[in-house]
Amino acid sequence: MESAPGRTLASRLLSFNGLFAVQKPKGPTSAAVLNLLREKLLAEAGMPKPSRRKRSQMLKIGHGGILDSTAAGVLVVGVGKGTKMLSGMLAGSKKYTAVGELGKATDTYDSSGKVIEEKPYDQITKDDLENVLQKFTGNIMQIPPLYSALKKDGQRLSTLVKKGEFVETKPARPVVVYNLTLRNFKPPLFTLELSSCATVRELTRTKQGPFTLEEHALSEDKWTIDEIGQSLERCMLLLQAEPSRKKLKTELSEEHTLSCEDK
Repeated sequence: MESAPGRTLASRLLSFNGLFAVQKPKGPTSAAVLNLLREKLLAEAGMPKPSRRKRSQMLKIGHGGILDSTAAGVLVVGVGKGTKMLSGMLAGSKKYTAVGELGKATDTYDSSGKVIEEKPYDQITKDDLENVLQKFTGNIMQIPPLYSALKKDGQRLSTLVKKGEFVETKPARPVVVYNLTLRNFKPPLFTLELSSCATVRELTRTKQGPFTLEEHALSEDKWTIDEIGQSLERCMLLLQAEPSRKKLKTELSEEHTLSCEDK
């Protein structure tokens, strides 16, 4: 028989509604991070691990905005009725830090891919990079890479490409880049298009909407019912204080809101 404290934890967990943020490490997919989060919370509450079919019925949880497995950083999580707010998070600004390697290009544009081209980079200067950054600032048209989490017929483009299937390039779409800053230049480390080539070594999302990596994203050791309960209170107050969030959409978008069952 379940103890009284166990019932209390379970009741509290199932009463959670809102948004909070966790730290996604490099390696697992965003869906895998959510699955682990769910397992830890259910185990703490003394609740049985549900079957895949019944996951959403026992504890509704999802994330808004995929981070690739090779990327790390802020992953916004919705729980309970908060899952209906996730699509609105995509309208908010995001910040990233990236570490690149000059002189190498891979078929996936990151360190997980096969090197397909190598060029010298000794001629590249800091001024060269600064000049290129200006071309990628402001309102630009961006062609989504084939190795991405975008989907075709329910499957990620990256998965189809790895299977050797032909995938048509998605049309360019408008993107706003508010600022690009060159923080370090220690060749070969850094990136961008020049007379050389480059590959992303590390990518970290440091901010999504009002949630920052340093102030709001919970590390795995804090994935507990108590810590998440406190984080929900702080994060929801933060959202309410933002003028831009007063018109936050509350309709769940299947296209942009990904539950932990998505893989």
